[in-house]
Amino acid sequence: MSTGKQVLVVGAGTMGADLAFDLSAHGHSVILKDIHEDALVRSKKRMGELLRLVLLMDRARFGGAKLDAIMSRIRFTTSYEGLDDVHFVVENVVEDLAVKREVFAELGRYCGEDTVFGVNTSCVSITTIGSFLPRPDRAIGMHFLNPVPLKRLVEVIVGHHTSVETIDRAKALLDSLGKEAVVVQDSPGFVTNRILMLTINEAAFVVHDRIAEPAQVDRIFTEGFSHKMGPLATGDLIGLDTILKSLIVLYDSFKDPKFRPCPLLVRMVDAGLLGRKSGKGFFDYGKVP
Repeated sequence: MSTGKQVLVVGAGTMGADLAFDLSAHGHSVILKDIHEDALVRSKKRMGELLRLVLLMDRARFGGAKLDAIMSRIRFTTSYEGLDDVHFVVENVVEDLAVKREVFAELGRYCGEDTVFGVNTSCVSITTIGSFLPRPDRAIGMHFLNPVPLKRLVEVIVGHHTSVETIDRAKALLDSLGKEAVVVQDSPGFVTNRILMLTINEAAFVVHDRIAEPAQVDRIFTEGFSHKMGPLATGDLIGLDTILKSLIVLYDSFKDPKFRPCPLLVRMVDAGLLGRKSGKGFFDYGKVP
């Protein structure tokens, strides 16, 4: 599938590593960029674990995937140099507008004017991100769900200046990954997290108010409503620090008290209980190396 063009994935956390893996597994040449070398090292370990997961869950789709072949199509780097052949960027850094402003200012300097800038954000305004770029029409939200290789739906968000060509190119990239786009308009939290963050936050309040234990809350959703995962396990999977940052963005954007973060959630994040990635959140996942 490789056309000589490359996809740049910025941020080598769980989402960035998963996305780089998925892109490479579907034949794309990928650059995975992070400012921390140790994050890149962890991302390589993550990809080995991810391959075992995807072969277990969707062997028909990934049955021919080999880790060596996937890794050979990914260049791991801490530098913005050598981006001349990048035609598409997907940014995955933290939900902090100041950090994103700095990242996109750098990307605007190093990438060509024809590059499309995908923003894998759960809450931050795509119109605002576009204002950080020389060409705001090239900014588009691409909210991938976790784990990226196993989720076929992507929430695509159109900013005020996003062009039809940019939307078409984002859809084409997703189509090459066997994914479908649900295109929505720009608003804090979009559809997914405007609803999901409230659900997770309210579930945390139920535990905070000693109405039920986390396992009881999630059991009502998994057994009572046939959800594959309860809201608190979902929060642990996403990362409770990410949940908290998203709620703060929503609260600041809407000035609506319904988005006020649960004090228990704030305390857990302060204590480093972030969910799966730290080994413990609302549930215990064992020691994380």
